[in-house]
Amino acid sequence: MKSVRFALAVGLVALSAAAFAQSDSQKSFETLKTLAGNWEGPVEVVPPQPEMSGKLMHISLRVTSRGNALVHEMQESGTPLDPAKYDHPVTMFYVDDGRLLLTHYCDAGNRPRMTGKVSPDGKTLEFEFLDVAGGTQYGHMHHAVFTIVDANHHTEDWTYMLPGDKPLHARMDLQRAK
Repeated sequence: MKSVRFALAVGLVALSAAAFAQSDSQKSFETLKTLAGNWEGPVEVVPPQPEMSGKLMHISLRVTSRGNALVHEMQESGTPLDPAKYDHPVTMFYVDDGRLLLTHYCDAGNRPRMTGKVSPDGKTLEFEFLDVAGGTQYGHMHHAVFTIVDANHHTEDWTYMLPGDKPLHARMDLQRAK
């Protein structure tokens, strides 16, 4: 009888821990969904990349799939949606098995996944590399940080790993487009 009670107690602790993790991930996802809309701002790249630094970027965030996914689309402002000439990466955010995840559909032809965690103040969501599908001979997206300044201002920091594990950092300071 004692072993049954012990097993039941352990099971309840495990279930409550899983529920807490799931609710934390869901809360983080709900925070991300507040960014739905159109955003514009300059990008700064380190090490400097003259063809990219200072360019005005357009970001579109859209809640889809009955609220179960957030689509993030990025492109240089004023460029047409021509996949043969211009980058237009798409990132999907979602909660899966109690974890906040993103899958980045990269112009390098791969799909890295990252797991997200929210800061204690609820303003910063940081995504750490989990795995990647597809080849990495051209590099891959490796890390992302979203910082919500207010309802009309947020920053995005993306780290791309070049071949040879050399990081390239891009920071966008974005304002809600009117």
